[in-house]
Amino acid sequence: MDSLKKKGKMTPIFNSPKTSDTNKMVMEQTCLDPCCFFCIMKEVDPSLKRAGIAASFKEMQLIRDDQQHVLVLSSLWNIAMAQPDDPEFPSLGIFDCMTSFLEKGVNDRGWLLNDQNIYIPYYAAHVIGSYTMNKVEFAEKAVLAGVIPPLMELLRGNMSWVEQRVAVRALGHLASYERTFEAVAAHEEEVVRLTMHIASTCLEQVYAKFVGEKDKSKRSKYHCDLLTRGVGGSEMENRKAEEWASQIQCWSLHLLNCFACKERSLNLICKKEFLVDLCGMWGGLVNHSSPAGVGLIRILCYSKYGRQSISDSKEVLENLCHLSRSSDDWQYMGIDCLLLLLKDPDTRYKVIEIATMFLVDLIELKSLGDRSSLGETITKALLLGYKQNKFRIKNSRVIKALRETWELKIERKNREKTVSEEKVEERRVLGNLVKQQANRMFWLRDVEAAIKRYTEALDACPLKLRKERMILYSNRAQCYLMLKDPDATIRDSTRALCLSNPTNSHVKSLWRRSQAYDMKGLAKESLMDCIVFINGSINSETNKCVKIPYYAARMISKQMGATWLFANAHSKATINCHTKILQESDEDYEISSNEDYLQECDEMMRMMKKKKSIASGEHLLDIS
Repeated sequence: MDSLKKKGKMTPIFNSPKTSDTNKMVMEQTCLDPCCFFCIMKEVDPSLKRAGIAASFKEMQLIRDDQQHVLVLSSLWNIAMAQPDDPEFPSLGIFDCMTSFLEKGVNDRGWLLNDQNIYIPYYAAHVIGSYTMNKVEFAEKAVLAGVIPPLMELLRGNMSWVEQRVAVRALGHLASYERTFEAVAAHEEEVVRLTMHIASTCLEQVYAKFVGEKDKSKRSKYHCDLLTRGVGGSEMENRKAEEWASQIQCWSLHLLNCFACKERSLNLICKKEFLVDLCGMWGGLVNHSSPAGVGLIRILCYSKYGRQSISDSKEVLENLCHLSRSSDDWQYMGIDCLLLLLKDPDTRYKVIEIATMFLVDLIELKSLGDRSSLGETITKALLLGYKQNKFRIKNSRVIKALRETWELKIERKNREKTVSEEKVEERRVLGNLVKQQANRMFWLRDVEAAIKRYTEALDACPLKLRKERMILYSNRAQCYLMLKDPDATIRDSTRALCLSNPTNSHVKSLWRRSQAYDMKGLAKESLMDCIVFINGSINSETNKCVKIPYYAARMISKQMGATWLFANAHSKATINCHTKILQESDEDYEISSNEDYLQECDEMMRMMKKKKSIASGEHLLDIS
């Protein structure tokens, strides 16, 4: 289907204006036929207008070929996007009309290839998805109109990835309502299998069939038109294709969520390979509002079957642990998953040795979003049955971490409850003196001695002095960073960020942890910390005029490349190209890199170097 309607075989598609004012929308279109849809929309009498629209929807189903159909569908697409809750069109038979067009598209290839009809299935499925997005009564009308069978054909790949995108969107909306779920579930196994496959492979498909096509003239013309609406060149097409690819994946996961919430088809969804794939499904900066893979993993953690499957996958657990110690918007989901696994007696001791070494760094977390006392919740989950069952844990590092947690959060906390304010002040002064000694040792480059002093200061500093403890942890993190110990740096930076107010706001700790994550090759975590660091630096009251530092821009550039939505697809395509060349010829060859991306990076660096205010980053070596 990607070969359909190549360049030169069609006229530009009609671009209707994006406005919520229907009358204005149709008035801007010129038509000499008084019986057409657009003329009917100009009718002043409401009853005549409604009768005319209903008749128009029926007539469109009967007429096989009409060049005006694509114009009408384009206009309906805009109206549905702008007014998805308006009951007028759903009550007048729009779903029957859209179903008819979809059936023609999937069953009549001759009709599909005629004139601009190839655009129609996309618009029809999109209109269905828009009108079923918020209203269950509209969804019921759509099901009664028979939209599911042709949508299933699009989901099967009857046309292309562009139509798959709107089909999975529409089916996801229909499956999200109790009253229409069973209509989708009638195809349950096929829907789940197809959707899992789409979620796992859509990025490679979009890259291979569109973004990675070096010869831009070979791109499907109608895909280009739908992506950009006739505005912008190949750069805009690539951006929109990346956005759409992310949406395909996220909407596929939403459809799977509808089944997982009801504990349906868990034997399929919880396959180990797919769970691992979920860890790499990230809405990223393109689709940052979607929890993507971790959202589905959390849903699975609410079921016994799901927890058992997830606890058996070390890779999934490690990804959840890394997420729990990040500044990602979905950090709380990673924590939720680990807590659910720890609270289940059947999975607790499968995960505790991995989860403990991450969660112990979060025990002083006060709040995260709308979750209060989260550190206390984590502490209770870690120490559940600690005195009675500690001998079931064999790992000495985990035993030590749990013992330190018990001493800090139980014993020391209880001791300090009875300490007078005068004593607290004495310990604050003592801790500050030890910190000053540690600072001097740091500047003398006696880093290991400085670490010992910072540890002594932390032992002396009362738990209620959160700001002072934050600085001590952050300073010690800098020492570990200088010793090239990324794990210890991440641990102390995370503890400092938990003590910051608001959470994850201490910019020096963010930058230190970003560097440590970079050392470990955790690009996404490094990127998120760096972005929050830049935002914090720019928005801080004392640095309102600060520009993005060069070293931070360089880190962003590096991690953006590593976390690019199509990074894996590009890598696989490059390897395949490499292999193909080796098979075809023994001559020298050269594998090209992502030239567009490299040019963007170079341009970004040139712009940054021109800014005289760029700092070298040395001030972040400072300790407080």
